[in-house]
Amino acid sequence: MQRYLKPEVIKEIARLDLRARFIVEGFLTGMHGSWRHGFSVEFSEYRRYIPGDDPRFIDWGVYARTDRHYVKLFQAETTLEGYLALDLSASMDYGSGALTKLDYSICLAAALGFLMVNQKDSVGLFTFDEKPRSIFPPRSKQLHLMRILGELASSKPGGRTSFFENMKRLAAFARHRSLMMIFSDLLLPLEEVTEGLSLLRHIGHDVIVFHVLDKAEREFPFGEPHVMEDPETGRKLSVAPELVREGYLAELQRFCKALERECASLKIDFVPIDTSTPFDKALTSFLVKRARR
Repeated sequence: MQRYLKPEVIKEIARLDLRARFIVEGFLTGMHGSWRHGFSVEFSEYRRYIPGDDPRFIDWGVYARTDRHYVKLFQAETTLEGYLALDLSASMDYGSGALTKLDYSICLAAALGFLMVNQKDSVGLFTFDEKPRSIFPPRSKQLHLMRILGELASSKPGGRTSFFENMKRLAAFARHRSLMMIFSDLLLPLEEVTEGLSLLRHIGHDVIVFHVLDKAEREFPFGEPHVMEDPETGRKLSVAPELVREGYLAELQRFCKALERECASLKIDFVPIDTSTPFDKALTSFLVKRARR
């Protein structure tokens, strides 16, 4: 099942619901068994410690009384609400490999939705470019998940991104403190991104940002002269890669580091990934986020 964590394999599967299922099952197959309880927040029972269990779950109070190691097991509760917030702007349509940034983000969002509903959590959807495209309130039912997957599967890129205005609309729509999972290339002025994320944090939401770039955007492997076009403005620029590569990569690194610093200052989890990254890396980041809760 772990082969389904590779973007080039996922590309060959037509149906989004099957993509999500295979990604999650491949992830869980490779995950250490003790991590499967990391999503949970409500205590259920004890069992004897066995080598390989996560020592964080050892109850040292029981050890002090019995001189034996026991670990806590947990059961999921349905109080967590999450939103999959997906950027559908035209820049997300770029792809040099198996999947475009949007395709990758849709697969990752679908897998996280599948994972949450199967953990009895509630998940909603918010897609946007210049304005909201679709809004689904959080629910924990499989039928609701299928509707979200249907919407994701039919999503098409287009338009520019208005990040702050859309985060403001998302914040107004969310009735309860939620986990906001944002999927975007964030190719925007840093101030606009920071303003939108600050708004979500100011009113109490937990936020995890999946910064999705194409591998070519991160590495700039181009050799021959190119005419590059901004998909959102239509502006074209003739580029000699060997002359701009060093400056481009330095500026990209500066921008990404600044994004990471801003997220850290806001206590937001920042996950930089590219479209060649196996899906387990992003899912593990989500699992760690949940475990911290």
